[in-house]
Amino acid sequence: MTETNSKKLYCTWHPDRETYLRCNRCDKPMCIDCAVKTPTGYRCKECVRGQQKIFETAITQDYVFGILIALALGYIGGLLATRISFFVIFLAPFAGGIIAEAVRKVIQKRRSKKLFQAVTAAAVFGGLISASPLLLGLLFGSINLFGIIWMSVYLVLMTSALYYRLAGIQIR
Repeated sequence: MTETNSKKLYCTWHPDRETYLRCNRCDKPMCIDCAVKTPTGYRCKECVRGQQKIFETAITQDYVFGILIALALGYIGGLLATRISFFVIFLAPFAGGIIAEAVRKVIQKRRSKKLFQAVTAAAVFGGLISASPLLLGLLFGSINLFGIIWMSVYLVLMTSALYYRLAGIQIR
């Protein structure tokens, strides 16, 4: 074997780790723990974060209007869910889709991961507000077990449909 006289490289973020890998955007040396595989090669986490900021286009009013709409529609869906029992299995994904499309129309297709999470949380909170009589029944001894079960099914199915309609499925 022949020795090369090349200078040893060390990871920019872990100076104790020797590496031969460089970011294909900024050319900084990085170890395998700091590397993020992209379709065009390996990049450092800083370059990936900088690239993702380009795609987050939400503005402050999107949060306000998105949360208010999701809260109101989540509440209405929760009211329906407490009354239709078994059919909530069909209503919940449909309600999640309606909430997602209503929010998307108001925010004009602007995007942000935090916006989608806030909207989803608001829809869940709206559903929980509509379930407050059921939850208060637990405190005062009049337990409606099936009502609580169907409301839970509604919240889980509606939440998953809403978030994935807004954010899209990402396979990593």
